[in-house]
Amino acid sequence: MKLRKNVAVIGAQWGDEGKGKLVDLLCEEFDVVARYQGGHNAGHTVKFADQHFALRLIPSGIIHRDKLCLLGNGMVIDPEALLDEIERLRAAGIVIEENLKISDAAHVILPYHRALDLAREEAAGLARIGTTGRGIGPAYESKVARYGIRVADLLDPEVLKHKIEFACAEKNPVLQIVYGRETFDPAQLYDAYLKYGEVLAERITNGTVLINDQIRAGKRVMFEGAQGMMLDIDHGTYPFVTSSNTIVGGVCTGLGVAPKHIHEVIGVAKAYTTRVGGGAFPTELNDEQGEHLRSRGNEFGTVTGRPRRCGWLDLPVVRTAAMLNGIDTIALTKLDVLDEFEEIPVCVEYNVHGEKWKTFPAFAVAHDDYKPVYRTFKGWKQSTVGITSFDDLPQAAKDYIKFIEDETEAKASIISTGPRREETIVRD
Repeated sequence: MKLRKNVAVIGAQWGDEGKGKLVDLLCEEFDVVARYQGGHNAGHTVKFADQHFALRLIPSGIIHRDKLCLLGNGMVIDPEALLDEIERLRAAGIVIEENLKISDAAHVILPYHRALDLAREEAAGLARIGTTGRGIGPAYESKVARYGIRVADLLDPEVLKHKIEFACAEKNPVLQIVYGRETFDPAQLYDAYLKYGEVLAERITNGTVLINDQIRAGKRVMFEGAQGMMLDIDHGTYPFVTSSNTIVGGVCTGLGVAPKHIHEVIGVAKAYTTRVGGGAFPTELNDEQGEHLRSRGNEFGTVTGRPRRCGWLDLPVVRTAAMLNGIDTIALTKLDVLDEFEEIPVCVEYNVHGEKWKTFPAFAVAHDDYKPVYRTFKGWKQSTVGITSFDDLPQAAKDYIKFIEDETEAKASIISTGPRREETIVRD
């Protein structure tokens, strides 16, 4: 498979599509792997031979020693979680030295962000969104409200002290009076986060200048997203979304890269559909078939361990992803999970108040106001696990893939037939 110079890897559903494996698989062709949004609420899993790596903040390229990895300005970073991840990877034999950099314009998650996240979710009751409780949303709120603490502030004692005192003066009364929670001592937070700055100082840099210098020097860059397109704050199933832009436009804002430097977009989609947390899910299966997908696909969150909701492939979702991201090629993952089904339904459109919708109708989210229309395919009823050649797939599996390609107008150039790096079909 021949890739263009700089490539964006985008989740084409609700996340957990297998982006980590794809980035790891293609990494050898790139010099830089940069992540542009999200925090440690989204995990990437990379498996190779008998090794298994669960990544939360650090780009999947870190597994390859000679790749420069960058945490972009569009991210929100919990220093404690980042340092813990670094140590876990080092304990597994991964070298992390000058190959990991952090944008000084990324925002910092503090304990009061986590406390607010958990308190709000508990207070919401049945209306809860299903957040991971890691402070992601409240940290982005502070950013948008223009009093967030940035990574650069960890290196400036005077600014850090002022910002923490200001934040605590606002957050503590809310935590105490509205939610009945404990408050935070600004002096203790200041001491702790000043130390984080000292530990991370050698990694902190002007991320925008760094990545543009790399591009000008002719280096090849892979832009790595977290979560999926349907969790985008603007284009997803609002309010059941994440707090950042997961679509390809987030590369420009979350790294400071001009659109002309994004040469190709790979959309990663499962051969079926999953999502975590609350919100719309038209093809969800709350029956034995859904449980079979969950158990066979090991559909449990990399970060949280939460069971994922499972359902049939939803083409309106993937079509929407192709439209929003300009997807050039599809990486179809977990084809092997469908090996045992006699029949495999695919949602080809929705019926919304008597009208046909080929893409996802955002206005219908509030009331779950859509009816999936299915086309059923014959299952192949034989193992595809570990197959590395498209010609070796059962004909029924080829037919299934061809239909997806026709409907999305994008070729499935990569097909995953197992969780490990080597269990992959790569087509020219």
